[in-house]
Amino acid sequence: MKYAFIGAYIAGGNLQQWPDIFVLRWLASFIGSCRDILYKVVELPRNIKQAFLLILDMAYVAGAMWAAVAVPWGHTDFQLGPVEWACGAGTIILSAVIFLRLGLYRAVIRFMGQQAIWALITAASYSTFVLGATVFLTRADVPRSTPFIYWLLILLGIGGTRLVARGYYQAKLRSVSENVIIYGAGQSGRQLLNVLHHGEQFHPVAFVDDNHRLQRSVINGLHVARPEDIEQLVLQYDVTQVLLAIPSASPERRKEIINSLVGLPIHVRTVPTINELLAGEASISQIRDIDLDDLLGREPVPPHPELVERCIADKVVLVTGAGGSIGAELCRQIVVSGPQELIIFDNSEYALYRIERELRDTVKQLGLKVELVALLGSVQDQNRLERVYRTFEVHTVYHAAAYKHVPLVEYNIAEGVANNVFGTWYAAEAARKAGVETFVLVSTDKAVRPTNIMGASKRLAEMVLQGLAQEDTRTRFCMVRFGNVLGSSGSVVPLFRQQIEDGGPLTVTHPEVSRYFMSIPEAAQLVLQAGAMGTGGDVFVLDMGEPVRIVDLAKRMIRLSGHDMKHVIPVGGDIDIEFIGLRPGEKLHEELLLGTKVAGTGHPMIMRAEDECLPFADIQRLLATLRGHCDTLDCEGISSVLSSAVSGFRDHRVRYDYLWKRQGEMNAMAPVEASNVKVLFPDNS
Repeated sequence: MKYAFIGAYIAGGNLQQWPDIFVLRWLASFIGSCRDILYKVVELPRNIKQAFLLILDMAYVAGAMWAAVAVPWGHTDFQLGPVEWACGAGTIILSAVIFLRLGLYRAVIRFMGQQAIWALITAASYSTFVLGATVFLTRADVPRSTPFIYWLLILLGIGGTRLVARGYYQAKLRSVSENVIIYGAGQSGRQLLNVLHHGEQFHPVAFVDDNHRLQRSVINGLHVARPEDIEQLVLQYDVTQVLLAIPSASPERRKEIINSLVGLPIHVRTVPTINELLAGEASISQIRDIDLDDLLGREPVPPHPELVERCIADKVVLVTGAGGSIGAELCRQIVVSGPQELIIFDNSEYALYRIERELRDTVKQLGLKVELVALLGSVQDQNRLERVYRTFEVHTVYHAAAYKHVPLVEYNIAEGVANNVFGTWYAAEAARKAGVETFVLVSTDKAVRPTNIMGASKRLAEMVLQGLAQEDTRTRFCMVRFGNVLGSSGSVVPLFRQQIEDGGPLTVTHPEVSRYFMSIPEAAQLVLQAGAMGTGGDVFVLDMGEPVRIVDLAKRMIRLSGHDMKHVIPVGGDIDIEFIGLRPGEKLHEELLLGTKVAGTGHPMIMRAEDECLPFADIQRLLATLRGHCDTLDCEGISSVLSSAVSGFRDHRVRYDYLWKRQGEMNAMAPVEASNVKVLFPDNS
């Protein structure tokens, strides 16, 4: 390749040009040799490179002194006496000491910046002062302009060497780094540029900004282009990623920008938001993938502090299911809201250990005076719960313990119902007996006209609290109903991200399936506020915005990850979307309200649903029957009780429960004696 231009030169020339060809060949060979030597020097150990650079600098000092004398005289044929040689030797020795003391050889050349340049100028100035002083004191026979010429030459020599080495190293990095565009030429964008210049992974090629005053300007060597020019820049520079450096932009504006980039064959990533930067939770150098919060583009509603603190400040608070996605986030927000004591309760040892360690770190870092208590236990153990409530004198309970994965509950019907229904009943009944002030149930949109056991069990759990609220009790029972939370365990977003990393395909149940989405922090914050509004038996519904089609979400995540769904492979290759059909118990669209009756609460994101409820005596009879079916693993009986109690839960067929199916198969295969065998598990084939 390095001789390609020579071949073209030969093809268009004649024999008289052969001497020139040999010169060009020698020059190309010389340049290649210099490049190889420079590469070997760069790869040497650091101490050897420092010694080599010091020797090279002293050679520059000697050469600069000789040239500073020769240039004014206009010839090189001059004689130096002992005094002049002594001045030169003294300057070299003292210059070496000065350069070492100023740290010229501690600076890493590849990261040389403004401070290193000033150090070079200072070193050259001190060396010039030494030369001038020795010449003046010894009255050496040299031109008066020698120090001035020397200063320019030495600065050019020692500075030029470092700039050449720095340029070579950066060119080497550019050959293996990814070309990126920084969207946002403000302060955050400039800080990000400085960070990337010191790294090896990304090579910024341009800024993009919608500020007309910045467009067509040059910032730190990069041109600022218009947003309309992004597509051209991507093709021109073979850009693979766009980095959003707009932390102060509103969610709506971020959503607009992301939408404008969806069709490009690039990976879109972002820096943290301004709130995270101001809170010290992240730094500008933390480049990460686009959050689904950015895709939703909903402006978060500021919390009402008086609502958050009403059930928490200076109180003893207990969270069941504290190791889960929602439970853990509730704990994070509760611990900074000034409780007297926070009790975290979970049946998973690892989950409890993880959230306890995180909370203790938070308490220590923020200097909070909160006592943390981690308790293992099941919400189906009413005696333990009541003992905990009484012993710690609990004021507020947030009940987040539940089995929420729809297909898994269909596969484990009896255990799912026992945990979701009876776990809620026992936790609430224990709270009533212990005199707990407030009991808040974390519910789900799947409880509205459910098509699955999980949703029906959560609706019946709501009805249990509505029934208890009818009794003479000092405990305020309320429930908060909302849809999917982003990033929770088992949710679709982490699954899609993992499938994209694995090269696809992304599995979507149905082309038309849609879901409501809300971030975990936002949902937990609204749960805390809604719990403070309850008067007894309230069903609060959170405003989830507009539902999102899952297939649209999958397409956007693919494109924003730098992939495509077509036959063109721009960056990371094709990723397909595979429709696998609705899973057991799933439906196309979720709802948040059973009926049309809904009332405001004074909070723009929280509504109060007016759902009908059975008398508590009827609920108790249903629960007694349901308990019997759970104890005998009668899944059809469980489904029948839920169908009679829960509005909209009809025509559910037990088809997937593993234990029920296996025992049904065993009963079908075993010889049946009608006189002494009762078939609880009919053949389901």
